[in-house]
Amino acid sequence: MKRRYYALGAGVIVLAVGVAAWWSLPRLNDYQRQGNLNLPGLIQPVSVQRDGKGMAYIRARNLDDAIMAQGFVTAQDRLFQMQLTRLLAQGRIAELAGDRARSLDIMMRTIGIHRNAKKHAAILDEKTRHFFQQYVDGVNAFVTTRTGSHPLEFKLAGIKAEPWSISDALSVAYYMGWITSANAGTEVITQMLVDKVGPVKAREIFPLNINPDEPTGADRVARIIDNGSEPLHLTTDRSILTFCRFPVDGSGSNNWAVAPKLSPSGKPIVANDPHLDARILPGVWYPCGIITPELRAVGVMIPGIPGMVIGRTDRVAMGVTNAYGDCQDLFVESLDPSDSGRYLEGDTSVPFTVIKETMKIRDKNAPGGLRAEEVEIKLTRRGPVVSGVLPGLNTSKVISLRWAASETMAPSMGLQELLTARSAEEVREAIKQISFVVLNCVFADVDGNIGWHVSGKLPIRSQRDSTVPYVVKDGKDNWTGWIPFAEMPHSMNSGKGWVGTCNHKTVGKDYPYYYSSYFAPSYRYRRLKQILERPGVRTVDEHWQLQRDTKNLMAEQMAPVFAQALLAHEDTKEMGQILSAWDHRDDTDQAGATVFQGVYRNLAYLVFRDELGAEIMDTMLGTGYFWQERFQKMVMDGASPWFDNVLTPNKKETLDDLLHVAASQAAKTFEGSLGKDPAQWQWGKVHQIEFVNPLRRSGIGKSLVGGAVYPMGGSRETLYCGWYDFRKPFDVILSASLRMVADLGDEEKVMAGSNIQPAHQRSD
Repeated sequence: MKRRYYALGAGVIVLAVGVAAWWSLPRLNDYQRQGNLNLPGLIQPVSVQRDGKGMAYIRARNLDDAIMAQGFVTAQDRLFQMQLTRLLAQGRIAELAGDRARSLDIMMRTIGIHRNAKKHAAILDEKTRHFFQQYVDGVNAFVTTRTGSHPLEFKLAGIKAEPWSISDALSVAYYMGWITSANAGTEVITQMLVDKVGPVKAREIFPLNINPDEPTGADRVARIIDNGSEPLHLTTDRSILTFCRFPVDGSGSNNWAVAPKLSPSGKPIVANDPHLDARILPGVWYPCGIITPELRAVGVMIPGIPGMVIGRTDRVAMGVTNAYGDCQDLFVESLDPSDSGRYLEGDTSVPFTVIKETMKIRDKNAPGGLRAEEVEIKLTRRGPVVSGVLPGLNTSKVISLRWAASETMAPSMGLQELLTARSAEEVREAIKQISFVVLNCVFADVDGNIGWHVSGKLPIRSQRDSTVPYVVKDGKDNWTGWIPFAEMPHSMNSGKGWVGTCNHKTVGKDYPYYYSSYFAPSYRYRRLKQILERPGVRTVDEHWQLQRDTKNLMAEQMAPVFAQALLAHEDTKEMGQILSAWDHRDDTDQAGATVFQGVYRNLAYLVFRDELGAEIMDTMLGTGYFWQERFQKMVMDGASPWFDNVLTPNKKETLDDLLHVAASQAAKTFEGSLGKDPAQWQWGKVHQIEFVNPLRRSGIGKSLVGGAVYPMGGSRETLYCGWYDFRKPFDVILSASLRMVADLGDEEKVMAGSNIQPAHQRSD
């Protein structure tokens, strides 16, 4: 009895602590939330009002004051998040996390994001510099004059808030440009495949990129440039895996715009839902409204950068997706055999440029709690040397990284022009000035124009492909120029009445330049096209529901093949029946989604493990955009030599054999957690998203600072994105970081919301 009372008492204490934390934690980070701002540097009065969700609306009499206020309110709400992003971008996370972040900091310093930012800050024109300075002054007004209101997280993390500079803001911008690039990691994977199985067999599983707007048969398979190089012998230790997975595979988005003839209001509608890792609270984007006599705008920006990149004004609306234009290359350099401090450009010996930087690493045994460590960074004329920094790149070779954003800095960043644009054409002109990030920008204006244009700069390559690392043989530059802005992928006032992108291949077979060999599979765009090309107009609510569409077009093709194989065996017959009856929607209450994803994942491992080995296979399968479209073609063809297990020479396995094994493995996994009845294997029971605070991602107390777990529909193949790590199924790691539907016929409202979907939201 006494033990029961002790247990009851402990439960009451835990409950009381939980209630107290729930009640008090949001109030510990307290400050003036609205009213008139009193900041040094303001020219005229500025006021801030907040809606029921805490979103700030800034009212100012001029743009300068509005941007300063934007910096101030962003710092009020997100200063700790801004500090973490800055530390990451600048290679300073070890100041917070100690030796665990040492290799990450070395990588970030080697890539040179902060070097780029400082270089770019020095060449900004006066208008752009002033725009950024106003924002930074607003941030610093909060940092220096509201010290008593700094977020509690600073004390919990043991760090202090620091003033901001223009180069700090540009570091955040370049960091966003970096994490939306994926080309260098892809080159590492392709080279691994070539080294492992040879160029001919590797090409059989190289990315298959399909533009669904092209006629059938216009698929493009990446090709291997025969540059006479010996194998690079890339290894798959932890460092190289980190490189291949950075940025997170699957980062992408959906966006589209429909013309007046497809809109009930007679004005364009723009929709956007960027897919990023939204699990870390408080979220990737910072929303706010800016209202001046000349401008009414509501939208979002990354905390630390001024303006708005997604949203609408009284005149225009815009949304973005990752365009996956190839802006990065790896180069295999040659050391001068007589001097390791020099490398060869043909017959010419050139000294490495050497930069030395001092890192600080948290260390409780060091004076002041931080120890200093010097980092030496080597640069070729193409860019930093990343071998050695990433030990998985064989140190007998010198491999450098070239990034277009490092070479295309312009005096204007285009962000102020984007915010103040009054027409679709002015949006397009603003996009022209954005060189640091490659995005699909979809936009519209109140006059009825809709458009799409890719931002950023992409090189023209003499070898016409960049799927594998390029071996330097002579002193010639294989980047011979830049694709002109007017020839970057784009569309204006499409005759079909809509335009949209889903990270898929957007260029056709007649495109005159090499654009990329790495895109999202075509499933999401095919589904978008399927819906938007139906006759008739669509309401804002219908666009809203389309962002929550769970129809899996990949499964629609592959599930019948799976079902036929499973129905032939008694032990998997019930799983086959579930797949046969499934409507191919990845809804939380569907067992078919669970069965399909479980079999699909196991099948991929069975197909590739024997020939690639566990580590290379794991690296490739962890990069879904690399192999998914190719894998579907292999399955639908049904006779790929990759289905035969080379480790069993006396037996020739077929696709059906592998499907039976894959289903048996899936059943064993699901039975352990969901029970023996496959009809009860609901997708939402295994496919879930967990929100966490960056200071407490696991362990006791994480729920008290924001953690919560929700079942989630969708998958990596659906418009409603619920991307899981293929190596660690099935928890969601990437999802819609925001959703927006802007009807330019409605002057008062933008629909926006969270990424958790009620059951049974349908688009048809």
